Amino acid sequence: MLQPTGIPDACDNLAPIPMECDAPNLPIKGELPRELNGTLYRNGANPQFFSPRAHWFFGDGMLHAFHLENGRASYRNRWVRTPKWLAEHEAGRPLYGEYNLKLPDSPASAPDDGGVANTNIVFHAGKLLALEEAHLPTEIEPGTLATRGYHSYGGALKGPFTAHPKIDPVTGEMLFFGYNADGPLKRTMSFGAIDASGRVTRYERFKAPYAAMVHDFIVTEHHVLFPILPLTGSIWRAMRGRPPYAWDPRKGSWIGVMKRSGTTRDIRWFRGEACFVFHVMNAWEDGTKIIADVMQSEEAPLFTHPDGRRTDPEKGRARLCRWSFDLAGNTNGFSRTYLDDISGEFPRIDERRAGLRSRHGWYACANPETPTLGQLSGLVHVDGDGQRCGRYLLSPGDTIGEPVFVPRSPDAAEADGWLLAVVWRGCENRSDLAVFAAGDIAAGPVALV
Repeated sequence: MLQPTGIPDACDNLAPIPMECDAPNLPIKGELPRELNGTLYRNGANPQFFSPRAHWFFGDGMLHAFHLENGRASYRNRWVRTPKWLAEHEAGRPLYGEYNLKLPDSPASAPDDGGVANTNIVFHAGKLLALEEAHLPTEIEPGTLATRGYHSYGGALKGPFTAHPKIDPVTGEMLFFGYNADGPLKRTMSFGAIDASGRVTRYERFKAPYAAMVHDFIVTEHHVLFPILPLTGSIWRAMRGRPPYAWDPRKGSWIGVMKRSGTTRDIRWFRGEACFVFHVMNAWEDGTKIIADVMQSEEAPLFTHPDGRRTDPEKGRARLCRWSFDLAGNTNGFSRTYLDDISGEFPRIDERRAGLRSRHGWYACANPETPTLGQLSGLVHVDGDGQRCGRYLLSPGDTIGEPVFVPRSPDAAEADGWLLAVVWRGCENRSDLAVFAAGDIAAGPVALV
């Protein structure tokens, strides 16, 4: 069983909304920058059929599109029509339970595929892709948000595809990985690349040290890093009614480092004490060293130990942490240094610096006076050394989603642009799209839609 902290209340920010709609000419407080023209796509878990026991990790994906043009804004939302969603919509009831596995009373005609496409959305090689880490990408039609179905790149991809691929800002290449590549709760992983034209140029498989949930990975100009952290998967546990995924710190942390010009056979494994990371901010090379800034916690939040005991909420708070790997050193260890004591998640950078030395980063943070696990109520801006250079906190009861940076123009300086994030107003049960000047988030939003 997953921890109750992951179960939404029917009236809180994680609760589903029951409708699809189009909302033109939205009211705006302040003034939208005239240079900000385009569509912000977001997705998240939004169960078609609400269950008080449903963990929000596994809710049906819903797409949200905020179109901004010449100081005006409109909104559209649609569920992702996955095979699971279509089967349940036809049946008028839930057919899938924990981990989106078919319920015993589901009809034989219901597909075994429980994909939900609810975690991330990216645009690459002319394709808008809704992602979650257990299935192939789902192609979405820009504008209408119609679901076009799984996109396997002409059959070149088979198996899971990460929700957090990395796009090289220089070459346009998209790098990806998948865990459970040989089936649920197995330690085989995949790695591959798709070039700027949308052609799969490599696809390999390799064995991780143990089966684990691997949500994100690390890419630099010349290297790829695979963090295998002890949120372990176990068929043995699952077959005995115990947690399929559980926090088992005895396994320790393993970080696989591979040259992008090499193969998975060349992976060099670095080892350290147990820790957990959901999301990576950025990474780069400094001579023979690799530096990676990640949101690290001491234990995996929202999951239990193998025996069902909850992990410690205090140890589950993620903080900005710097990892350093000395590729020239005669060691398989790596250093870890926390850069800030404020807890947070969902780090972002100016994506034009992805895999390169960056001088700015942002993440959603908790209020340091009332830090509640999972409740993010502000933004933090840090410089390239991880030093805080700006912070903005919301009113009590409000929460904020993942920020997204948009440059003022394609050739604007790093961090010259805006930070966009969706804010839920707890006292009013509604949301705003907040637009901040990225270099001065402490001043508050320049516009609220």
